[in-house]
Amino acid sequence: MKLSELIRPPEACFTGPLTPETEIHSLHYRSQEVRPGGLFFAIPGFQADGHQFIGDALARGAAGVVVQQPVAPGIPALRVENTRKAMGGLAARFYGNPSEDLCLIGITGTNGKTTTSLLTESLLSCAGFKTGVIGTIDWHYPGKRFDNPVTTPESPDLQRILARMRAAGVTHVVMEASSHAIDLHRLESLSFDVCVFTNLTQDHLDYHGDMARYRACKTRLFTEYLATGSKRDRAAAVVNGNVPEGRALSEILSVPCFTAGYSQENMIWSRDIRYGPDGIAGKIATPDGSFPFASPLTGAYNLENILCAVGVGVALGLPPEVMRAGIGALTLVPGRLEAVPDPGGRFIYVDYAHTPDALENVLKALRPLCAGRLICIFGCGGDRDREKRPLMGEIAGKLSDLAVVTSDNPRTEVPMTVIRHILPGVRQACSREYLLPELKGGLNGTGGYIVEPDRKQAIRLGIAAARAGDMVLIAGKGHETYQIIGSEQLPFDDRTEARRALETL
Repeated sequence: MKLSELIRPPEACFTGPLTPETEIHSLHYRSQEVRPGGLFFAIPGFQADGHQFIGDALARGAAGVVVQQPVAPGIPALRVENTRKAMGGLAARFYGNPSEDLCLIGITGTNGKTTTSLLTESLLSCAGFKTGVIGTIDWHYPGKRFDNPVTTPESPDLQRILARMRAAGVTHVVMEASSHAIDLHRLESLSFDVCVFTNLTQDHLDYHGDMARYRACKTRLFTEYLATGSKRDRAAAVVNGNVPEGRALSEILSVPCFTAGYSQENMIWSRDIRYGPDGIAGKIATPDGSFPFASPLTGAYNLENILCAVGVGVALGLPPEVMRAGIGALTLVPGRLEAVPDPGGRFIYVDYAHTPDALENVLKALRPLCAGRLICIFGCGGDRDREKRPLMGEIAGKLSDLAVVTSDNPRTEVPMTVIRHILPGVRQACSREYLLPELKGGLNGTGGYIVEPDRKQAIRLGIAAARAGDMVLIAGKGHETYQIIGSEQLPFDDRTEARRALETL
């Protein structure tokens, strides 16, 4: 493809031997992956600046480089104002603007993106649509499944995935839109049909700085992408009407907006709700009528996810009977209250809850279902938002009978440093610190905590302290199959470790 088909002046300034007639065969943002005839995007990163690797890219055969800083004369370069933003537009054109040919649904929010995505996929699949999903766990479409290292891929990867799905006959794609992806222009030139807002609670403040900036970033999905895209005349939004941020967002949007929540004030709302060990049941009212439903998912927060998914169904005109079937068809979300069977009568769950709000929601969901004691094994990520650490500690201490404080992807931080940030919150909620010998025979009291930095040992300790009828929540990693220590990803799976712990009892 000629460069003139991807970008034209005055969008960019050509320098050196690079011209509009230059043939481009591939797109790259990592110099070590450049192939002959490829176009390399020099991205200013958080740890390194892509401009430093221009020489490497050219040595590997790059036909040209896209830069936002001056480069030496003679380098075949395309000078733009913002490399990341330009990369999104060029990638969309390179792959033939696949989102134009797909029904694209974007889901953003601090928590609930993955579950809402998979619920929406289930509704669409029950309606007969060939549906793809791009999200935290993986990206997949019928018959194909691939690992996804980040929630929302970089724009060239994202456009390539969408193009592959289009070629495979996929008609609808549900994708999670992280705040990082919005801020870093990974969604550039995407055309959304429906966008969903699940909630906004504290997370990623190490990146955004404060909640106001975090909220503004999430809002951009609706104001910059949904409302101004090529499908804006038929686009729609779905927002969680239970949260003030959702209600406020609904008031400023220029596209039709469906609010979803518990009360009749919302366009999609729930009634006669029953929570139990087998899940949630009740009725959902929509502008097209109400219908009964039953879901094996549990907890009020999952009801919010269900309502948001139904909002998408209403926006796309799905019949109530199809939505009812789709809700019931999703039986498992990997790493979201995923049960680890125990013949000894303990109830063990692995969950991705890694924010204060998510941890509180899942513990509150489990408490009424727990006949015995509730044990929570958790930690906080290293090199990430430090403000949430004591908050999560207080929540775990307050809502569980035993809080086992451990590590969770410590990265370059010393695990005990992270734990020391967690402990003030734990100690606000419970004053008793257990020592390992006190738990050798199992947990006899309530309202205490213990520190075990080794996550494998913490899981063994927590499960060994439980008896038949007790619940053990292993929180923070969910579906993840690694532990990040330093800059290395080492194999680690909470579900596997829980099963191994049971074998040692």
